[in-house]
Formats: sequence, C-alpha cells, structure tokens
Amino acid sequence: MNIPVMPPKSPDKTLKTLLGSESTRLLSRRWRWIAGAVLVLIAAIIFIAFRSGKQATGPQYATEAAAFGSLVVKVSATGQLEPTNQVDVGSELSGTVAQVFVDDDDRVTKGQVLAQLDLSKFEDTVAKSRAAVAVAEASLQQASATQAETRAKLDRYREVARLSGGKVPSKTEMETATAELARAEANTASARANIVEARAALHTEETNLGKARIRSPINGVVLKRAVDPGQTVAASLQAVTLFTLAEDLTKMELKVDVDEADVSQVKAGLKASFTVDAWPGRQFEAVITRVGFNATDSDGVISYPAVLQVTNDDLSLRPGMTGTAEITTLTRESALLVPNAALRFTPATTVAVQKKSGGSMVSALMPRPPSQAPKVQAVNNGTPRVWVLRDGQPVAVEVKTGATNGRMTEIIGGSLKAGMPVITETLGNTP
Repeated sequence: MNIPVMPPKSPDKTLKTLLGSESTRLLSRRWRWIAGAVLVLIAAIIFIAFRSGKQATGPQYATEAAAFGSLVVKVSATGQLEPTNQVDVGSELSGTVAQVFVDDDDRVTKGQVLAQLDLSKFEDTVAKSRAAVAVAEASLQQASATQAETRAKLDRYREVARLSGGKVPSKTEMETATAELARAEANTASARANIVEARAALHTEETNLGKARIRSPINGVVLKRAVDPGQTVAASLQAVTLFTLAEDLTKMELKVDVDEADVSQVKAGLKASFTVDAWPGRQFEAVITRVGFNATDSDGVISYPAVLQVTNDDLSLRPGMTGTAEITTLTRESALLVPNAALRFTPATTVAVQKKSGGSMVSALMPRPPSQAPKVQAVNNGTPRVWVLRDGQPVAVEVKTGATNGRMTEIIGGSLKAGMPVITETLGNTP
C-alpha cells in the first residue's frame, strides 16, 4: 500500500507563520487599550458636563416668612438681695458687755433688750448726779431765805423813812439794803439755774444708764451678732456695731446694676422676674421702685443702680443671694416681625455667571482661571432693608425698623408684608 509522503515545510514559511500570529496578538492588545482610554475620556466628559450643570443652578437661600407676633423686649441685670430695712445696732457707750440675750436668726421686737453692759459705773454716776440735784435744791432754799430776809429789812427801812419824813435811816443805809436785796435775788436765780443744770446732768446719766441696755429699734430678725459676754466695747471715736437686724424678710429688695446702654429703657414701675442659684428653674416676680443717677465704673464698664421690690412670703429668699433679673421694658402685640439675621443679610453676586447648559465638551475640559470671590452689594445709603425671594431671585425691600429684642425686629414701615419670605442666609449651590 502506498502511503503519500508530505513534503517537508520550508523553514522560511514556518517562521513567517509564527511572526504573523504574534503581530495579530499585539495589534489586538493595542486596540483594547485604545478602547479603554476612549471609555475613560467619555466618562470624564460626562462627569465634567454634569458638574458644570450643577454649578449653573446658582445659590440657594434659607428664608423665614415675615409674620405678626408679640414682641417682648427685656434687659438683663445682676445684683444681690437685701432686706428692705437693715439696721446696724451698736453702743454709744464704752464698757464691758455683761450679758447677751439674743443670737443669730432670733426674732426680736421693738424695745427688746439685746445685750447689757456692766451697769455699776453708770449707776454710781446716776447716784452722784442725784446728790448734785439735792445740793442745788438746798442752795435754792438758802438763797430764797436770804432774799426774804433782805426784802424784809428794806421794807422796814422804807417804813421808818416814811414815818420820819425821810430823816432816818440815812441814804447810805437805804442804798445798802437795796443792794443786798438785789444780790439775794440774783443768788436765788443762780440757785434755780443750778438745779436745772443738776437735773439735766442727772437726766443725761439716767439716759446713759438706759443706753447701757442695748435695745432693738425695730421688729425683725437678728442677721448677725458680733458681741459676746465679757467683751470690752470702746465707743470713744464711733459707735460700735454689735448686732445687724433685718426689719421684715417677707419684703426684700434686689439691687442690680443696669448697663449704661440699657438704662434709658429702665424706669420705675416696670415689671421684672429673676432667678437665684438656690432655686433653679423658679421665677420670682419683682417691680422696679427706683433707678439711680449715681454711676458705677467697674473696669471701664459704666452701670447704674436699680432697686427691685420683691415679695418673699415663704422666706425662700435670703439676704445676700445673687439674683439675675430680666426686666421687661417693652411689650408690643400684633407687631410685624422679621429675624435680625434678615436685616444683616446681603446676597453675593459672582463676577461670571455660568450657563445652565450649552458649550462644547472641549471648552468644559479646557483649564480655566480660578474663580474670583463674590462681590457684596453695598447698602443703599444706610437705609435698613431685607431681601425677599421672587421667582427664585433675591429682591431688596426697604423697611423702617422699630424695637428689637436681639432676635426679632419690629417692622413699622416700608413695603414688606406679612407672609413674604425674607432671606436669612445663603445655604450654597443646589445639586
């Protein structure tokens, strides 16, 4: 059987076949890379176009509608609680304290003895003054007797002169008797004056004896006792304070310092409320009774004193507590109100406005210079205005402002109407 024999391939032909296969693989790989790069480029173009469309929509704003409401303006001030009438009780006399009859927080009545000095020295002085009065009274009796005697002698001389026709007694004897009567009358008057003086001295010493018993001048409560038995009181230069009394703790005063920027709004008769740290969350009512004119300078901060009357029926408030008061200076019902942020707001405009759509992809890919900061529009001659949204665009509306409480401001003039959305801030660009 004859088997055909294939002629052997030429070495050159085999080499060409292998080279052609390798070239085909390299060409296929190259096209895959090109196709991938084209896809990446298309995705980048789509992303840039989408981002450009986002930025072209412009900024968005937060708004709040102008509305009628109640405007309450308050002024804050801080001070300390004090009794309506606080009295410092002291001693006008020097001496040693013999007894003390009251202590802190004791209730006392007017005239009650609080403490007593050693009375021995004062009692001796009173006894001496009484003896001086007795001596003066005895001197008056003696002077009166002498006056009566000299008057009787002068009366006899006058009778003898009448009976003798003026011959006796002599003129000298008459003049002597008259002078003796005048001296007797003067001595009597002096004795009476001595009695008055002695009695006045006695009254002074009796008063001092009474003052040695230190009494309460009011009905109230002992806030502070500053003396103990055996303590020496020296009152030679000034009265020494021994007790501090509060008249009536059911009525107190809150003395606060009002800042000079707010003092023009604070007047007597205004209502206020205040809080103290001892009772968190509790509001106490008060009424302003006085606003002082004497300024206080504390590190360059000028303030004026104001007094608030406080009712303390349950005695929950105590002297010395720090109170933070809110004084209501103005209440306005049915006022057209806008937020203060709306009066401060001014929209920003960019130098170049981007289009919402359009433009070539090449232009989107081309590099651009950095964007400039927005330019802020100036206020119109300082006239207050707010910005409202109309068709998605901010429009300025001039207004006339009234009172403000720091958060809301009353609009008393202008073309702003209730319900108009006033812009308070810029939120940014919309997606």
